[in-house]
Amino acid sequence: MLILDQLKKDDPHLRLLATVTAIGLAILLGGLWWVQLVSSEYYQQKLDIQAQRTVRIPALRGAIVDREGRLLAENRPNYNVDLYLEDLSPKFDAAFLAALRQTRTELARRAAEAAKQLGRKLTPAERKEFQVSDAMVNDLHRVTRYQVSSQIVANLGVRLQETIPFTEKVFERRYSEARALPLPVVRQLSATNVARFEEQSMHTPGLELDVQSLRYYPHGSLAAHLLGYVTRNEIATDGELAEYSYRLDDYAGKAGLELQFDKELRGVAGAKSVLVNNQGYRQSETVWAPSEPGASLALTIDLDIQRATELALQPKGRGAAVVLDTQNGDVLAMASAPAYNLNMFVQGLDTAAAAKEWERFGDTNSRPQLNRATYENYPPGSIFKIVVALAGLEAGTLNPRDTFQSPGFAMVGHRRIKDTAPPGPYDLDRALALSSNSYFIEQGLKKGVLPRIVELGRRLHLGEKSGLLPGQETKGIFPTAADITSGWSDSTTANLSIGQGPIDVTPLQMAVMTAAVANGGRVFAPRLVTRIQAYGAEQPSQVFPEGVVRDNLGVSKRSLDWVREAMVHDVEDERGTGHACRIPGFRIGGKTGTAQVEKNGHIAKGAQLTWFVSFAPYENPRYAVVVTVESGASGGLTCAPVARQIYQALREREAQKERKAGPKMGVLAQLP
Repeated sequence: MLILDQLKKDDPHLRLLATVTAIGLAILLGGLWWVQLVSSEYYQQKLDIQAQRTVRIPALRGAIVDREGRLLAENRPNYNVDLYLEDLSPKFDAAFLAALRQTRTELARRAAEAAKQLGRKLTPAERKEFQVSDAMVNDLHRVTRYQVSSQIVANLGVRLQETIPFTEKVFERRYSEARALPLPVVRQLSATNVARFEEQSMHTPGLELDVQSLRYYPHGSLAAHLLGYVTRNEIATDGELAEYSYRLDDYAGKAGLELQFDKELRGVAGAKSVLVNNQGYRQSETVWAPSEPGASLALTIDLDIQRATELALQPKGRGAAVVLDTQNGDVLAMASAPAYNLNMFVQGLDTAAAAKEWERFGDTNSRPQLNRATYENYPPGSIFKIVVALAGLEAGTLNPRDTFQSPGFAMVGHRRIKDTAPPGPYDLDRALALSSNSYFIEQGLKKGVLPRIVELGRRLHLGEKSGLLPGQETKGIFPTAADITSGWSDSTTANLSIGQGPIDVTPLQMAVMTAAVANGGRVFAPRLVTRIQAYGAEQPSQVFPEGVVRDNLGVSKRSLDWVREAMVHDVEDERGTGHACRIPGFRIGGKTGTAQVEKNGHIAKGAQLTWFVSFAPYENPRYAVVVTVESGASGGLTCAPVARQIYQALREREAQKERKAGPKMGVLAQLP
């Protein structure tokens, strides 16, 4: 009432204010009426033609480093040129309309020709044949949008001075399934092409430079079988939303450590929402869950020793080599030949080089994908004589100084087994150095020795997996105590005594065996990973303990000393089969082996397996080096020189550490 009383007064300012307020309220009420009633159908339609799409954002994969922190697997920026289809929508429409007009003109011309030939007007049914059908419209849309896109890509190829493959199949798949996402048309641009693209980016409609993380192995094929490889992945991982509308490029481990620790390395994927219109084009996007980078792996591998091991092994063809720390079971190097370039699989098989690399995987002879150090069953041959010698010494049936007169062969029942060593007298030193079959068959057949052999094999966990690479190693073959009590013959014992018959091992198992002989009988569980460290964390999230003792040989120091001394003579004696590994001033204990390989129950010609197992330095054993080569000449001629190169690399590595550490002397550096 007070307001009305004031308005009755002749106050122009107050009347103006009241008028403006009334007009404002009228406008608001009118707008509300327009939105709520008149335009409600329009906004409902707009809501119906928009939709939210969830997009999975891959996390940055964790790094893998060696024992010194040097990178073995990392991520590098990968420059791609992407085609954004929503930017080309006007061009698609313009090309379609032009093609539609041309099609209608052509159909009208054909209809006129048909009427002229008939000499009359076409009936409605006949005219229908010359009208644009729905199928023709769909084909025109498909053809014109591909033509527009392929022309843009072709022009880009001219500017980048390279041919860019761009198929209609790939284009249509992205257009029909995920047109809201960019379509990569050029991957892994060189620095030169990045510069070329940026210089002419204003002339590239719908094209943008995109930077993504790409798995990269800086040393190519180095440690390939340990690291494993990754390939593009489109499958949801455990604990992650599976129902994403779209998934950006991601990678999953397919072999080696990349597979074993894929969950830790992959990290946690992020997600974003993309608003798309009724044509499937992107309108806007919002990141609602950022990705979390994966954890890093630190290995026991020494990059320098791994490289030296592979360089020494690869010229020999197919084979494997393992270097263990005898004092804790750490794997310092593990090589398998032939190897393969890990980066090829990251790039994808659409490159010629990657396709050629993949063809090698199909080679049934070389089998480069196989980690021969852990995933191949090999007969050990004469290197198993180390176990036979220990068994005889512990059984009390072998006196290392006693002489056995070998006739150059061994008779087991009616079976004659040829000896590769010449006839003559043999004690333990000479028998091991010259690898006399008849000597060790004689020892193996003595009463009480076979059960000791089987027991030592059990303590060495032969016939069992080590657990180093779950799912990527074989357990081998070794008889049990029950096996030798039923259906067992002296002939089988003779075979086992020289590392043939019912026994298959891996190079890793033989490295563990050699390390146990060298360190006094401790059978370590081999270790490959030292720790897992989350991204940005100061402390590791998981530490793998060092020096886990899996078992003990349970043999006397005296027996081990006799065998170690005989192994040294095998290398230092000029007649020893392992003499090619000798390094003056550096004492190495070793044993060679050459085993025949059976295929389909017959000895395969030229398929013999050659070995050399060793430890050093003799005075204070620190390293066990095992080398095996398929189809080699002999353990002494083929494998011992490889081990010699590895020991030289170990000495050089110790010298490097000594120079960095100052006056404190390393284990090998103290030696002349």
